[in-house]
Amino acid sequence: MNQPLGTPSPRQRKGSWLRTVQAVAWSFVGIRKNSDYQEDTAKLNIFHILAVGLAGAVLFVLGLIALVHWVVQ
Repeated sequence: MNQPLGTPSPRQRKGSWLRTVQAVAWSFVGIRKNSDYQEDTAKLNIFHILAVGLAGAVLFVLGLIALVHWVVQ
């Protein structure tokens, strides 16, 4: 895969887990500035984003199940 010069590979990108969680949370809500998106794509590791996104989706579904269970009882 060809990458532009100066762009680090996904394994070389250093991004904090907190920044990754914030980026995924804002993406779930759907409110994101394009400049922030561009900065995140340049700095964050794709594997971290996938892990946090999957964990967030699982927590969301489990939260909905717990809420429905609580309302029904």
